[in-house]
Amino acid sequence: MKDGHGRVIDYLRISLTDRCNFRCIYCMPADGVCMMGHDEILRIEEIEAITRVATSIGIRSVRLTGGEPLVRKGVVDLVRALHKMEGIDNISLTTNGVLLPEMAGDLKEAGLSRVNISLDTLDPAQFEFITRVGKIESTLKGIDAALAAGFNPVKINAVTVRSLKQDYLAFAKLSIDQPLHVRFIEYMPVGESTGSDGSGWGKEDVVPSEELIEIINERAAAEGMPALEPIDGDGKPIGWGPARYFQFPGAQGTVGFISPLSRHFCSECNRLRLTADGKLRPCLFSDRELDIRAALREGGEEAVYDCFLQALDLKPDEHHDKVGTERKMSQIGG
Repeated sequence: MKDGHGRVIDYLRISLTDRCNFRCIYCMPADGVCMMGHDEILRIEEIEAITRVATSIGIRSVRLTGGEPLVRKGVVDLVRALHKMEGIDNISLTTNGVLLPEMAGDLKEAGLSRVNISLDTLDPAQFEFITRVGKIESTLKGIDAALAAGFNPVKINAVTVRSLKQDYLAFAKLSIDQPLHVRFIEYMPVGESTGSDGSGWGKEDVVPSEELIEIINERAAAEGMPALEPIDGDGKPIGWGPARYFQFPGAQGTVGFISPLSRHFCSECNRLRLTADGKLRPCLFSDRELDIRAALREGGEEAVYDCFLQALDLKPDEHHDKVGTERKMSQIGG
């Protein structure tokens, strides 16, 4: 199926919950989100029904997000059901990694294709500042568990925020000795545009990807390392995202750059988003939503199908540098 601008839409991101065991400063308030009533959250069987309808409009790839999707009860059973669903080719999951040591094997066995692990710093003190409650050792153990379970690729997602002064080269070097694919993501203006304790987006905190590549190469040269080399085709890790990939010569993994602000990829966008409370969003940056939960509960799968068709028509041509959204990232789905 194509949207109103001729783009093929084959990718659905499904948020399983707006709850999380972290309180990351750019994603969630310090005291967490207001708990929604049990009936407000999509049930596992409703997610299955909506996804089944989605396959009829051409959805082939599904990513499970949150909040933290692994805190949602029934996530392994959901993966198993999606894996058996005709029309779904790939199932992936974005996680902070904390629960992977105990769940990675079951998720792999159930049919999960791959995992993305969010990690925004390698400094333990800064990790506690960003997450407010987390310990970096927990996420690092999650990365090890994902590799041990045989997930391929294992991607590391790092949001770049200038004021955090992250060690970008240290991140990039993670790709050398292990098959890890590090992706740097430009800080996006989702949620409030201003805030305290670093929680509000500001344009001055955006590190454009081209600048970031230069920084990494300059620091690599200072350490006597070769520069990153662009790769494409068979050298790129499997996935459906818009990252541009590079590699240090001889490295096992890659380094990717996702540039939603400095290099718009809206013309190639292939996705829709389903929130945990059953709203279908045509675009991350748009506040337009369709109540697919109500459609399912009141009109069944035929009404859900109509919602998807409406979402295709409502999908904007691009985000037009919009700043701020009514919902925070944890409420939309990472």
